[in-house]
Amino acid sequence: MIIKTLVENTSISKDIGSEHGLSLYIESNGLKILFDVGASELFFENAKKLNVKIENVDYLIISHGHYDHGGGLKTFLRENSRAKVFIHPLAFEKHYALRPNDKLDFIGLEDELKDNKQIELTSDQFFISKGVQLLSNIIQREPGPMSNSGLFMEKNNQIVEDTFAHEQNLFIEEDGKTILLTGCAHNGIVNIIKGFYDLKGRMPDYVIGGFHLSSKSSGGNENFDTIDKISRFFIDTKAKYYTCHCTGLEPYKRLKEFMGDRIEYLSAGSEVRI
Repeated sequence: MIIKTLVENTSISKDIGSEHGLSLYIESNGLKILFDVGASELFFENAKKLNVKIENVDYLIISHGHYDHGGGLKTFLRENSRAKVFIHPLAFEKHYALRPNDKLDFIGLEDELKDNKQIELTSDQFFISKGVQLLSNIIQREPGPMSNSGLFMEKNNQIVEDTFAHEQNLFIEEDGKTILLTGCAHNGIVNIIKGFYDLKGRMPDYVIGGFHLSSKSSGGNENFDTIDKISRFFIDTKAKYYTCHCTGLEPYKRLKEFMGDRIEYLSAGSEVRI
């Protein structure tokens, strides 16, 4: 399995662009899969530099209804007219972020794209193909990230706190190994891993993605006690972790202090082979 980071908040070099967003390209089980498309056309520009042909992608998964994961969707549909695009039915609802100046910004997906013929709406446990499945409707055993504060949605013409029911996670099984991918882990990374365990009866071998331990809106991070508790849980799972994006650099450093080589950071341009 090959995983290339097309978009992330940081970059491995000045030749590869970065932005607040996430896009991962995966080759597995003879398939070419894209997990999120960042905030803009950047995923496409970086893909060309990393020898990834977007027109050959078989499946695109949008992890949730925020622009930093689905902002490049129009570009993807322009460049690829054959791939199936898997999106949760609630992802096209209106989502907002409260900025430090108390302005409420729209951070959702472009509504006019939802009727595109390539888009397939998913469900709580959605089977894409052999070894490729989606998982949502996560049980909230542990409190969600504090960094969810300031994120809202529109319901019945009112602005309410986001429930993140639109978030879905991808897992891929190949050669006896399972990789769990999460876009932002708004439902709580511990809750998502436990949800995977409920479904499969074992822990994943690898966990990759954003863990939402920091907030772009507030600029704050989860407290060290919470991060240390998550670190202990991660170690107990025996999995290898690759993180990025909304985890935040300072929380990552704290995780790294506890976990050592059990966790690594993915910047745009990086490549992982499993």
